[in-house]
Amino acid sequence: MAKMGVIGDRDSVLLFKAVGLDVFCETDGEKANMLLHRLARQGYAVVYVTETLYPHCKETILEYQAQAYPAIIPIPDATGTRNIGMGALKQNVEKAVGVDILFNN
Repeated sequence: MAKMGVIGDRDSVLLFKAVGLDVFCETDGEKANMLLHRLARQGYAVVYVTETLYPHCKETILEYQAQAYPAIIPIPDATGTRNIGMGALKQNVEKAVGVDILFNN
């Protein structure tokens, strides 16, 4: 079974422990970047990062974006969504399909 982890503030990530994910409580962007590198070296297939930390880890995320693993996925934190995950999904669909098929009106 592939290893999966989640990085973010304690209130946002602690519940993920109940469903079997490895939980890493972190709020500092620089430490989160180092943690992402460590998890990639340790063979994690999926790492969820709270939307609060996601912008601080953008360079590290871009490094791994061209690789199959780890998939680094933004998730809302305890305060709610900032629509970063939906924005990333929109960009990926546009890149794959060539047009905005999700949000065009």
